[in-house]
Amino acid sequence: MASASGILPAQASSLWNLTVGHTRTTIDHKSLNAPCIGNAVPGPILRWKQGDTVSVSVTNTLKHEDTSIHWHGIRVPSDMDGVPGLSFDGIKPGDTFTYRFRVHQSGTYWYHSHSGMQEAQGLYGAIVIDPAHPDPNYCERDYVIVLSEWTDVSPMDMISNLKMQDDYYTFRQRTAASFPQDARAAKGAWAALKDRLAWSRMRMAATDISDVSGVIYTYLLNGHAPDMNWNGLFRPGERVRLRFINASSMTLFDVRIPGLEMLVVQADGNDVEPVPVDEFRIGVAETYDVIVCPQDNQAYTIFAQSEDRTGYARGTLAPRPGMIGTIPPMDPRPVRTMIDMGMGTMRPGETMGDMSMPGHDMASMDMPEMGSAHMHHMGSMPAPPLEVDDPGPPPLNVENQNVAIMPINRLDSPGDGLEHNGRRVLTYKQLRATRPGADPRPPTREIILHLTGNMERYIWGFNGRKYSESGPIRLKKGERVRFTLINDTMMEHPIHLHGLWSELENGQGAFRPYKHTIIAQPGSRLSYLVTADVAGTWAYHCHLMLHMDLGMFRTVIVE
Repeated sequence: MASASGILPAQASSLWNLTVGHTRTTIDHKSLNAPCIGNAVPGPILRWKQGDTVSVSVTNTLKHEDTSIHWHGIRVPSDMDGVPGLSFDGIKPGDTFTYRFRVHQSGTYWYHSHSGMQEAQGLYGAIVIDPAHPDPNYCERDYVIVLSEWTDVSPMDMISNLKMQDDYYTFRQRTAASFPQDARAAKGAWAALKDRLAWSRMRMAATDISDVSGVIYTYLLNGHAPDMNWNGLFRPGERVRLRFINASSMTLFDVRIPGLEMLVVQADGNDVEPVPVDEFRIGVAETYDVIVCPQDNQAYTIFAQSEDRTGYARGTLAPRPGMIGTIPPMDPRPVRTMIDMGMGTMRPGETMGDMSMPGHDMASMDMPEMGSAHMHHMGSMPAPPLEVDDPGPPPLNVENQNVAIMPINRLDSPGDGLEHNGRRVLTYKQLRATRPGADPRPPTREIILHLTGNMERYIWGFNGRKYSESGPIRLKKGERVRFTLINDTMMEHPIHLHGLWSELENGQGAFRPYKHTIIAQPGSRLSYLVTADVAGTWAYHCHLMLHMDLGMFRTVIVE
């Protein structure tokens, strides 16, 4: 396969021609006729310059399918966003569509098809936008690292299998043989037994971490399977920038480079105050830029294990081609807890009336930044009356299997499987923008949305409803709104709002990080501010492809 080298084009260009079509290629040592952009998986790296007007002509050579390109995280006019049925009609076989827009931002982003399941089949690539002014994060070496997956199983077959059996791709279940280990973790056999009984009553599995796993996936780094060993070169003492993009369809990755500290300098294309870490979790569609400074004449492994620990992607940073770094063992498989079910710190079998709440620890409860909806925001600026659009907890029915009784703020948690692993792991709470946000106004409206689903039937939605049963969310142009997400499910959901920035309320005050995709952890509650400054119809959805396709999708209309 013509795998991506990860090396940026020599200079930015404002004119691009992309061809979408089937190409004979080799993926995971198998020769097949795969859909590609520009004859490669990933597609070519597009390098633009902030302030330029770019023109990208996309020609569809697929014989029987429409296609499209969505510019993920890029602020574009609505008719250039690339979502068939919302922003344009799509690109018919044999046709060419030219996207043309001004580039207002800089940083690391990506593009992908928004037609059917084409993204999962390989239609994606990286975007790097050079800043108009000197880059404070300039390094001697600069590589793009695209993480993704590959499988021969069609997405429609995956859906059929998951609807037949929700843990179809989860082979590592808890057994009688694993009970002693559970008892040690629960600090007692009785507690472990109650935990298992509680999960059984809910008809769920604590080991159900990812819907689709390494049982069928091969995890790729710049199109390379783990044994193909992608190489990025450096000279000892150089600063190396790594632009990580999670272009997978269903996999969260936990990334580390044993022996090297990583300095996180960008999140979703936006500069943040540098955070030194040993590891970070990257959700589907997120991007992180990190800087490493290898001093020794040795190879280092870029190690990205799947959240469920069923496989990994990997590559090598090395002073010479062909070197191989030591590959670390994968961490133990995570196990879900009652926190993931939205029961806070409740123990299995415990009810709300049984709980003691000494001191009512407010630190563990989620409150919008600087207070509740009726408190003042933004320092001394008086808060206007806040209109709250809250449908309340959704009913339990065939489309909603669980309601989080006590959703908590988990922004200070690195995620399931990463707690107390002896490494410094990035959390959302650590992300702090390098400059105050552009809009200092407090919100005038709060929109509360429950993320819901039924694992047994494999149905997903917002507020217990599928997309087909939900109307659009309407915003007035210029309106300042708080979106509050309550995750009633036991799964992570990377939520993406097209066209508008999401300013995560993570305790950083006016220095909230700007993101285009935010992971809602299981059983959690979080909020972010949105300024509706671009008119149009925008997609709003979970970026786990199967979740989006099966109902966790809404439209936002700014008018």
